[in-house]
Amino acid sequence: MSPHHTLVLLARSGYAARGVLYLIIGIFALLAARDSSRPKDSHSSLEALFSQPFGHFLVGLVVAGLLAFAAWRVLQATRDVDHHGTELKGLVIRGGLLAGGLVNGALAFFALGLLIDGLRSSGGGGGQTQDLLATLLSWKYSNLVVYLVALVPLGVGIAHFFKGWKASFEKYFEADEDVMRYVTPVSRFGLIARGVAFVEISVLLAISGSSYQAMHPPGLKDALNALQNLPAGGVVLMVMALGLIAFSVYSFAEAAWRRINMDVPGMSHA
Repeated sequence: MSPHHTLVLLARSGYAARGVLYLIIGIFALLAARDSSRPKDSHSSLEALFSQPFGHFLVGLVVAGLLAFAAWRVLQATRDVDHHGTELKGLVIRGGLLAGGLVNGALAFFALGLLIDGLRSSGGGGGQTQDLLATLLSWKYSNLVVYLVALVPLGVGIAHFFKGWKASFEKYFEADEDVMRYVTPVSRFGLIARGVAFVEISVLLAISGSSYQAMHPPGLKDALNALQNLPAGGVVLMVMALGLIAFSVYSFAEAAWRRINMDVPGMSHA
């Protein structure tokens, strides 16, 4: 298999792995809306996947997919295969892609820990990171750091709003009109729902300020729990759950039909 085809396979398997994760998170959120469980984040969802029959094999596939997705995001950012350019807007987008690569890489290593250490995955390597966070957040003005960090999910959430509202993702798809007739509305709903989740994470970070806990930073699970605690929270959470499932469908659609640009200097297309 040529390097070009290998990278295309890498990218598509990465999108599929992201789809699997968000499908599991969405299903748990849907169950929580019906009082069957509490919402789960990506880490909890991986643990739930691990506990299923053939869990080791399934998590192994997700690890491979997440590593592939992380590598693809880094390639998108550093080699600009989607031609975002070097102007401010393009650099911001590429910076977001790089951050996404790092996050998915970290999630892949968490899942790898499940394979190595079973459900005791969090016991080994998190201490140094937590100590570093604790040291950083013990600084007199650490709340300012938290506010700056909160801008990251805020920016990601706003970007998802615009991407979903304008359906700008369509230009990257290679599918006929009959397929896009279904893919586009589902993808728009999924992107906007994920945008809501990221903006809420940003708000939770900003509200916490200097009381931010290094051991338990707010994430998707906290955002879903906060929605559940609102008036008519069950209905709101159910809509959000359906949105996250829609985002998983968007991810699967990207795995199947996204145009994977590989016009990278020195890359053979044979």
